[in-house]
Amino acid sequence: MKTRPKTDKQRWLETYDAAVKNHPERKTRFSTLSDLPVAPLYTADDLADFDPERDLGIPGGFPYTRGVYPSMYRGRLWTMRQFAGFGSAEDTNARFHYLLAHGVTGLSTAFDMPTLMGRDADDPLSRGEVGREGVAVSSLADMRILFDRIPLDAVTTSMTINGPASIVWAMYLAAAEERGIPFAKLGGTIQNDCLKEYIAQREWIVPVKPAMELVVDSFRYGAREVPRWNTVSVSGYHIREAGSTAVQELAFTLLDGLEYVKWGVAAGLDVNDFAPHLSFFFDVHNDFFEEIAKFRAARRIWAREMERRYHPSNTKALLMRTHAQTAGVSLTAQQPYNNVVRVALQALAAVLGGTNSLHTNSLDETYALPTEAAVTLALRTQQVIAHEAGVSETIDPLAGSYYLEHLTNEMERGFERYRDEIDGMGGMVAAVERGYPQREIVEASFHFQQQVEEKEKIVVGVNKYVDSAEPKIPVLAIDPEVERKQIERIVETRRIRDAGRWREAMDALRAAASAHGSLMPAFVECARAMATVGEQVQVLKEAYGEYHDPGYF
Repeated sequence: MKTRPKTDKQRWLETYDAAVKNHPERKTRFSTLSDLPVAPLYTADDLADFDPERDLGIPGGFPYTRGVYPSMYRGRLWTMRQFAGFGSAEDTNARFHYLLAHGVTGLSTAFDMPTLMGRDADDPLSRGEVGREGVAVSSLADMRILFDRIPLDAVTTSMTINGPASIVWAMYLAAAEERGIPFAKLGGTIQNDCLKEYIAQREWIVPVKPAMELVVDSFRYGAREVPRWNTVSVSGYHIREAGSTAVQELAFTLLDGLEYVKWGVAAGLDVNDFAPHLSFFFDVHNDFFEEIAKFRAARRIWAREMERRYHPSNTKALLMRTHAQTAGVSLTAQQPYNNVVRVALQALAAVLGGTNSLHTNSLDETYALPTEAAVTLALRTQQVIAHEAGVSETIDPLAGSYYLEHLTNEMERGFERYRDEIDGMGGMVAAVERGYPQREIVEASFHFQQQVEEKEKIVVGVNKYVDSAEPKIPVLAIDPEVERKQIERIVETRRIRDAGRWREAMDALRAAASAHGSLMPAFVECARAMATVGEQVQVLKEAYGEYHDPGYF
């Protein structure tokens, strides 16, 4: 029997192995930097099952590997956002105006922990946390100030909030309405992703299934009343920040998105109406090529899964539009100026991956919320990439790379493994209730920490190239009077509001919640009546109960 002649790659590998056999630190065959095994060389042999027409297509064409729009950055650059929110509504409004003056093209709002947890500033459990990690918003009175003199019909606003997302969104709508801006002219995104809270971020309010009903209700209202709004931003960011691998982030995020679509269809909604209003939010970590592959694979997988499951007639339902944020968890308190380099590389990966929107972290965010100088440098990082690096001149410039296409295929295979396992459980809600994705992330996080401690993964300035003389950098100080002033405002709001209108609005909300009916109209009326976040969340807890961590770990 004849033996097959060796390929060029096989002959090269023999030479390579011989060259490094006395240097085991050079990783004879596979690197451990990436979450996926990485060989020292890729050739056409590694893409034997790769079909450019099937797997790549063209920008704006199925399966959207190369981008969701035909012109991508040649037509319009990605939206440049900088996450902003601290102290009072006045403080954050001033930061919004500063950022707009320095070139951001979309606003991104961070709320403080009490607001995220559905508690008012004067709740005893809010003590010491008001305005600390984001802006304090308790009622429409705060929302008016937060977006004062911001052209809400000309700039898109992203709001990172989940449990009380519909309540806060209703306050934003009411604030725009008071200024005579029709809902139909408002563009933006509310994160509203309850599943990743149970999986990773752990800022929950009610149990999983009622929380899913709230998300579906926002789909229904948004498609009908606020057609330019993304009613959920399915967030892989927090999954990755909790310690997942890139493949887990990709898989759990897409499966969360598919679960929302499944619940929407089961509730009688038309997939062609609400699915185009789903957007996605990914982390961008340090492994440059792996992150680029993740974005490309995500678009392809979403298009294929939506087509296979629902056959939508509206092709916008197939488009995965993504926001990206550089990896907060990769920033180090040690040698903080190294963070500028990390952020620049991560931002470049997001752009080469075809993100539609981007936030770049600031070098000082391991210490505190960013200073103006640090956030300006982070924004300038995006602007240099956009205008000086040349990477926006051609679409998907790395397409066809043996290595990149191999990684993109491997990402898709990783998704398929998790998809089959979670579909076998009955979907993501069932998997979350069993603690499956939570356990997977904990194990991945533990493994990563082991690799860092054993110096299998290098973190510059932390476990290698350590410098005992650390530079001192300025940090943002929060006004200690913020909490007192916020409590005074909420007390005054309750005193002067129309008590009769407030009572009627709250009664209508209570009735709708008890009947598991549509709540968004009631939330909007509660906002108009100056009901607070905490008051409305309490109604939800009374109707649906509270979620308690089952303690899987």
